[in-house]
Amino acid sequence: MEYYNKILNSARFISENLDLDNVSLALVLGSGLSFFTDSLKEKRAVGFDLIPGFNLSKVIGHNNRLATGYVGSKKILVMEGRIHYYEGYNMQEVTFPIRVMKELGINTLILTNSAGGIQGLSGELMVIKDHLDVFCPNPLIGSNIDKQGTRFPDMSQIYSKELIEMTINKAKQLNISAKTGVYAYLTGPSYETPFDISFLKMIGVGGVGMSTVPEAIVAKHCGIRVLGISCITNSAAGISKMPLSHEEVVATTAKVSQDFSKLLASVIEEIKL
Repeated sequence: MEYYNKILNSARFISENLDLDNVSLALVLGSGLSFFTDSLKEKRAVGFDLIPGFNLSKVIGHNNRLATGYVGSKKILVMEGRIHYYEGYNMQEVTFPIRVMKELGINTLILTNSAGGIQGLSGELMVIKDHLDVFCPNPLIGSNIDKQGTRFPDMSQIYSKELIEMTINKAKQLNISAKTGVYAYLTGPSYETPFDISFLKMIGVGGVGMSTVPEAIVAKHCGIRVLGISCITNSAAGISKMPLSHEEVVATTAKVSQDFSKLLASVIEEIKL
C-alpha cells in the first residue's frame, strides 16, 4: 500500500506541473535518443529530480526529464531517459514511472532503446515482436498492486501486433531500414561475452540490451498497449572484431537520428488511441 501511495503522490505532482489533458500516449527514450524531443511543439518539461519517487540515471545519453509536447496534432508524454537495474536500482524503482503512467491515464506506451545487433546491422531499426526475459529479475515479484493488474498476468502477447504491423508499413513507406526481431534483456553493465551472443543468435534473438523488458512486463501487467523499437547501434560481442563501448552507442544513435525521428513521428501520428 505504501508503494501504491508513492505512485499516486508522483502522479499528482506530474498532473499539477504538466498539462496532461487528452494525453494517453507515452514514449520512453533510450540511450542517446532524447534528440527526438527537440521536435516537440509547445514542449514543457520537469526534471526527474523534482518528481517524487523518480530517480536519476547517471548514464551518458539520458536527460532525466519528463516532458509533454505535440507531435503533429497529438500531445504525448515523453521520458527523456530511464534508470537501469545495473545502476543499483531495484526493479520496483526501475519500473516506477510506468506505474505512474498508468495512474496518469496512459493506455499506449512506446519503448525505445539502443541495442547490440545479433541478426541486424548497425544503424538499422528493429521493431520488437517478443523478448527473452529469463535473465531479468521479474519486476512483478513482491506484493501485487491489485488496482493496476492481476497477480498472474498473461504475457503471451506483450507487444501489440497491430502497432508492430503499422510501424513496419510506415518504415517501408519512408524507405527506412526496419524489421521485426526478438530483444533479449541481460542485466549489464558489462557487455555480453561472445558465447552469450552465439547462444542468443542460435535461439533466434535479433538484438540485446539492458533495458525495456522490465518496463514492458509492468506495462502489460497494467493493461497498457506496448510498442518496442530498438536502434541497433553496434554489432554484439563476437560478431564485431572491435571492442564494445557506450561511446559507439551514442555516436550511432546520432547518425540515425533523422530516420528514427521521422519514423517515430509518423507512427505517433498514426496511432489510434
